[in-house]
Amino acid sequence: MGVVLAVSVGMKAAAVLIFTGVVAPLIGFGIKRVAGGWNSYGGGPFAILNEPHGRGGAATAPVDPAIQAAEVRQMLAAKAERQKERGEPALDVEAESARVLAAAAEGAPAGHDDELRAEVRQLVVARNERRLRAGLEPLDVTAETERQLAELSG
Repeated sequence: MGVVLAVSVGMKAAAVLIFTGVVAPLIGFGIKRVAGGWNSYGGGPFAILNEPHGRGGAATAPVDPAIQAAEVRQMLAAKAERQKERGEPALDVEAESARVLAAAAEGAPAGHDDELRAEVRQLVVARNERRLRAGLEPLDVTAETERQLAELSG
């Protein structure tokens, strides 16, 4: 036991260097071989990456209009309650839900206002400038803007 206490500073430094230079890489290599490396980290059963449906290309199931209407009314009622608590004017839940549901029924994206459309158009124009500098054909600004807005709406 006296030998362990009599370890010099040089021996301690050598032990640290051996650990960081030899043992730590071996442990990392072993974890990579056993667990599949970085691809498996954060990949448990509740991981976002393992969701069966995403924004990508998976088709969404049709939504029951009655359930959709009930959820819209519920969210608007909560919004009206929060506005009432803040002392703001009351929101007409039925009129607002009719407007939102009508916009959803006709296929028009309810959240695509003029500001969003202008911002997406600016991004398309900037992309066209980059494409021209790279020697590529420019995109049709109007068609590309509509395509991106349609992609945003789902």
